[in-house]
Amino acid sequence: MIVCHCKAVSDRSIREAVQRGARTPREVAMASHAGRACGGCRPLVREIIERETDGPDLESAPAAACAAAS
Repeated sequence: MIVCHCKAVSDRSIREAVQRGARTPREVAMASHAGRACGGCRPLVREIIERETDGPDLESAPAAACAAAS
């Protein structure tokens, strides 16, 4: 399924980027280009990251949650 229509990036490409170590939407964008244009796909990119890693990405977590995790 195409997740990023601007750059024609599939969910498979995003999952592969996460499996190679991308853990934030920014890292996924650097690896696959998903989310680098309009940003409309970023919520779905975050969801894929969470599913693939069994947890939320730290870039979108509130600062208090990040401090509590330390």
